Amino acid sequence: MPATVVLGAQWGDEGKGKLVDRIAEQATWVVRFQGGNNAGHTVVLGEQVLKFHLLPSGITRKECNLVLGDGMVIDPWVLDTELNGWKDSTGEDPRGDRLFISERAHVILPYHCILDGQDKKIGTTGRGIGPTYADKINRIGLRFGDLAEVSGDDEWIHSTANRMNASLAAAGCEDRIKEADLKSDVAWILKSYASCIANTGLMLDNALKLDEHVILEGAQGCLLDIDQGTFPYVTSSVTSRGNAGHGAGIHPGHVKDVIGITKAYITRVGHGAMPTELEDEVGDHLGTIGHEFGTTTGRKRRCGWFDAVVMRHAQRVNGFTGLALTKLDVLGGLDELNICVAYELDGKEILEMPASATALARCNPIYITMPGFPGHSLEEWLAIAKKANTEGAGYEALPAAAQLYIKKIEALVGVPCTSVGVGPDRDATIDCVDA
Repeated sequence: MPATVVLGAQWGDEGKGKLVDRIAEQATWVVRFQGGNNAGHTVVLGEQVLKFHLLPSGITRKECNLVLGDGMVIDPWVLDTELNGWKDSTGEDPRGDRLFISERAHVILPYHCILDGQDKKIGTTGRGIGPTYADKINRIGLRFGDLAEVSGDDEWIHSTANRMNASLAAAGCEDRIKEADLKSDVAWILKSYASCIANTGLMLDNALKLDEHVILEGAQGCLLDIDQGTFPYVTSSVTSRGNAGHGAGIHPGHVKDVIGITKAYITRVGHGAMPTELEDEVGDHLGTIGHEFGTTTGRKRRCGWFDAVVMRHAQRVNGFTGLALTKLDVLGGLDELNICVAYELDGKEILEMPASATALARCNPIYITMPGFPGHSLEEWLAIAKKANTEGAGYEALPAAAQLYIKKIEALVGVPCTSVGVGPDRDATIDCVDA
């Protein structure tokens, strides 16, 4: 069975965790292929709200194996906290049983977090992600597969601590790394994760050859991609389809379906231009009804109308085979809905995003207006979704204006909706039968 890729199609926070949790019921493996604990995936199971920063969202499916892939940067202490929380609530410690860490994944150390905390421009999460990826590119990073080699190497400890302290001093930071602490940290990481460090690329390749279903779960979103995003206000890794197989250690021929997750509106956390951003009552409505606060940082998300220019860019880069539209319910109760179809830049209409962040900041949205639809309680939306799936009605179970809105998005992006989310619950998702 081919692999399925699940990607964020906007600036992240689109609802990837909910979708992965849902489709993982039919999967054998769920793999995170890039990023670190700067991502946050939320899964709602009735009254239980689970928030993951490193663990793949498929952890809720006990038959599902979990991989932290080659392309990730991993904070061992954050992962340990998540695993302990999971064990406290379920009694399970999946390390070495169904959770595996790629020997090629890089380790985030306290030094990286200290250095990241010096950022004042980009608006990073301060989790050490960028500095760890920088060490990776500079070929001086520490990988999980190298822990056993360096744990007893005093020369490596000495030279690494000196290098780190020189970088901290150059950044104007007074903190310093002690050799004894670095040595102790390496020993603890190795002891904590030795049972689950593995050649995960080989494991996944074998699984696919055995016709097992593998889900490749992205973090952040396409517009935060280091190459294809709104540089420099981006993350430090390739978040798009091209890195899905590579970051998991398998070839791209294994991938068939690529699901792009997009909200029915748009949000962004941190700095950088967002042409459709709303700083009015509608923006307040989206933020309040949609509970728009970052899973990782708790920062308030900036909200705006759906941006088809952004989505066309995401589609060109990723080649989505289907769209998973989330949070349609949040638009309920608004009299009119706007969709951005183009930008006005310096007096000219443009249909594509400019590469320059400065130019993007000068872009004004050009909208089309569509009728709104009534709002419902979460319980009512959940009932609509369950009825639609039971009867196989797809999104035709929704109000006529909501159907029209979805069809317009499909036409503008050129990709069918495979599902429509109408609430945070796992079951508040309508499967689109004709997708």
